[in-house]
Amino acid sequence: MCLALLIGGILSMAAPASAQIYSWRDANGHLVLSNVRTETGAPAATKTYAVPRAETVRATRYVTADRAWQYENLITEHSRLNGVRSDLVRAVMQVESAFNPNAISPKGAMGLMQLMPATMRQYGVRNAFNPSENVRAGVAYLRDLLDRYSNNEELALAAYNAGPGAVDKHGQAVPPYRETRNYVAKINKMTGTTRQVERRPNQIYKVTQVIDGREVTLYTDKKPANP
Repeated sequence: MCLALLIGGILSMAAPASAQIYSWRDANGHLVLSNVRTETGAPAATKTYAVPRAETVRATRYVTADRAWQYENLITEHSRLNGVRSDLVRAVMQVESAFNPNAISPKGAMGLMQLMPATMRQYGVRNAFNPSENVRAGVAYLRDLLDRYSNNEELALAAYNAGPGAVDKHGQAVPPYRETRNYVAKINKMTGTTRQVERRPNQIYKVTQVIDGREVTLYTDKKPANP
């Protein structure tokens, strides 16, 4: 089932006239699937990702759970607007809620990106179970954390999980909490991330709007009329 979905997803990313799946075995015997033809000798150096529910299969693009596909446009849009890597956002969403828009944690975090009530208020979210609102706020919050920690992804992820107060309390380091360290390590493994993300290639403007009487920070790639 998962393999069939993976092949369908990879084919959907290829041009209709040349849709083709290339495959080979890696050094560990895993079947690797790709929509991109590699040069002779290149497969050994090609970055691959694990495929959910298919332990012997890997792919050259990160493969999420089945329900993830329906949120791909939201992920792409808000990742671009905020200058955050889409694969990082996708991994955070996978780990936070497994792409369940109705998820609620024991601590009260809600929705796809598991927003806490304080974060909802900060970013003007009325309904945390609305995917559009949830992803908009979650990615904007992640962007703010990356800015706060000079684009250090590990610290931003640790702050997303445990709160920026915990990161600052421990000397701007990943707190020694098992949950937080496992969280950061899991996302790093999923994305093959480094400590730094690339700087935003396009100008991103930070604007403040009043929504329901509250000031809400938003990011946009369109220059405000009155910056």
